[in-house]
Amino acid sequence: MSKVKLISFIYAIGIIIGALFLEVWAIETSFIKTIGVFIWTIVFIIAIFFADKNEKE
Repeated sequence: MSKVKLISFIYAIGIIIGALFLEVWAIETSFIKTIGVFIWTIVFIIAIFFADKNEKE
């Protein structure tokens, strides 16, 4: 399993956990939960960038 696939799998699990247990997509979502999703996505993008860069080398 490549690093990019592993990172994508971990990201998807995190989104599912956020949706089911942290109720990120509930009707009354706080600003903190929304920022948390954005930070999780930013970390995912950075991790994909570095993993892809290291695989090409």
